Amino acid sequence: MAEVKISELIIAGWTGRDEAALRKHIKELEEIGVKPPKTTPIFYRVAANLFTHDNQIQVSGPDTSGEVEFVLIATLGGLKVAVGSDHTDRKAETIGVSLSKQLCAKPVSPKSWKYSEVKPHWEKLVLRAWADGELYQEGPVTAMRSPEDLLSRYQLKPGQAMFCGTLAAKGGIRPAKSFRMELEDPVKKRKLTHEYKVTVLPVEG
Repeated sequence: MAEVKISELIIAGWTGRDEAALRKHIKELEEIGVKPPKTTPIFYRVAANLFTHDNQIQVSGPDTSGEVEFVLIATLGGLKVAVGSDHTDRKAETIGVSLSKQLCAKPVSPKSWKYSEVKPHWEKLVLRAWADGELYQEGPVTAMRSPEDLLSRYQLKPGQAMFCGTLAAKGGIRPAKSFRMELEDPVKKRKLTHEYKVTVLPVEG
């Protein structure tokens, strides 16, 4: 896609449509000390400059991890969909979710699709992620609330982007040196992909 200047970045959390899956993800995070959300879904605001197409990010300390999501991007030409990773500091998440979301870059695929092209068969799209080459997450986009549902709760204007929720991690949430993700459209036989490396910076105090 043409480079879009992102002026506002929203992280939609707790967007699961399946109540059992949602409770599982909440429990996953509770196990590492994260308090349950006040409402579901919930919309966190983070700095727009965290949105990046880079293939390498730097993080503070060893307690961060990625999570694959579909990303809605509002442009003057209409709504686009990309694939991204809401990379999050899990240690900070036990203090505050908003804080943890703010501390890491949010890698997004350089390419995107027009939402209008996939809307007719949206339920067929599949998200996947690999942590250090091992399948980490996999499931249909319909595990999360639909774009229409989310946008009815938080309307996007051109230049704004929204991460739209994630899937449970296979084997539990964990860090990785390499994170690869994809959004597959089996109807049009195409994929959006992105991969990034994680450099861990030392914590000196």
